[in-house]
Amino acid sequence: MIPEQARPLVEELLDRTTLPPAGSRLHCAVSGGPDSTALLVLATEAGCSVTAHHVDHGLRPGSADEADVVAGLADRFGASFHSHRVVVEPGPNLEARARKARYAVLPRDVVTGHTLDDRAETVLINLLRGAGRRGLSPHTDRTRHPLIDLRRRETVELCARIGLVTVTDPSNDDRRHLRNRVRAELLPLLQDVSNRDLAPVLARQADLLGEEDMLLDELAAGIDPTDARQLAAAPAPLARRAIRRWIIEAGSQDHPPAGGSVERVLEVARGSAVSTQIEGGQTVHRSAQRLRLEPPSVR
Repeated sequence: MIPEQARPLVEELLDRTTLPPAGSRLHCAVSGGPDSTALLVLATEAGCSVTAHHVDHGLRPGSADEADVVAGLADRFGASFHSHRVVVEPGPNLEARARKARYAVLPRDVVTGHTLDDRAETVLINLLRGAGRRGLSPHTDRTRHPLIDLRRRETVELCARIGLVTVTDPSNDDRRHLRNRVRAELLPLLQDVSNRDLAPVLARQADLLGEEDMLLDELAAGIDPTDARQLAAAPAPLARRAIRRWIIEAGSQDHPPAGGSVERVLEVARGSAVSTQIEGGQTVHRSAQRLRLEPPSVR
């Protein structure tokens, strides 16, 4: 199954993964590209009981044939296989909508083939979007991302050593997508300017920010975001976290509130305003030093 010339590389990469112990059941998202193919190979070599999940978004001709490629890989390496089909209409925010549709059909505990290079790109993308600490420390759950300490060039080399033909997604070369421009233009430029390989640097920075993010979350957990006095008296960074957690846990939207919304809620807590409207038409009111979150009015 694994050629002898590839076995030293397989063993080296396995030592740097965070795959579960042999015998563990593992659901792997496998597109057929080098990263997810390497995930499938390494997971089966680690002795996991693997199910490979392929999702066809139907966004380009021949995409359904890629499921056959993944099915063949699964069969070769002794994994189970499951195919999913989703419908994603062309239009704005295509990448985000396709990702949401993909994860809606995959098992909740699915693992992915994200690499250290993916993580570095995500840090830069989130920085461009104005993200805070959480956005600048992506993919910190190594249980869900067992290849996160590997490099993309290593997954490509692994597939080549084994002689695997992987799927090439032409959309990865489409410069209309922000990630592709960061990968092909921004990151190489920054590496040229700094004269160093920036991916490990960005990953280390993400680790540090992630640790600090968890600490701040623990400190903010002691703040009651519905208590206006407590919220107003708390350090602003912790108060903002408490507000953000409150709104997210309300479950009325699938993304965190914007920074401006959080600041307006904090002003309500401080008494500068009686109420404010935030995303989704929700309203935050203050009454008797208590804050309450109200859904959009039904007219």
